[in-house]
Amino acid sequence: MKFNRRTLSTIITVVAGLVLLAALPSAIVDTFETGRIYLFSHQFLEELPQRFTGPGRMRFILQPAVAVFLGIRGGRLDAQMGRSPYLYALLTGADDRRALLRSGLAAVRDLVSMSIVFDVVAQFLIYGRVYPGAAVVLGPVLICLPYSVARALTLRVMRLLR
Repeated sequence: MKFNRRTLSTIITVVAGLVLLAALPSAIVDTFETGRIYLFSHQFLEELPQRFTGPGRMRFILQPAVAVFLGIRGGRLDAQMGRSPYLYALLTGADDRRALLRSGLAAVRDLVSMSIVFDVVAQFLIYGRVYPGAAVVLGPVLICLPYSVARALTLRVMRLLR
């Protein structure tokens, strides 16, 4: 059976959604038992440094590196097409905001989904529990921030070089 890129992306996204859905009941039980939401607790901030050691620590290097690569590719394409800087166009309400969001999401969709799954696995290995809110926040931050910055900087550099 042969998969095209779109089908594979959909499968990866569905797997991430199912992993989060499976982790949700334990997070709800934890919230009722402790009376707090993990993502907004002191425990989350105290446990954050543990994510940089042990299982899953390589993702803090690999995921942003891949996001930077994709951002550079997107920035070069923006320069060739004469678009405004990515972050500037998104923030200032440019007419092509929807197209920019679509291209950015298409570029990082698989990466964000995989980062969510990796974060869930790392949480389970490190803490023995899974907090889906933390996975939804930390995974995309590791991807979207480096991607957006790299895309905007690449466009700027390409314009300066011309």
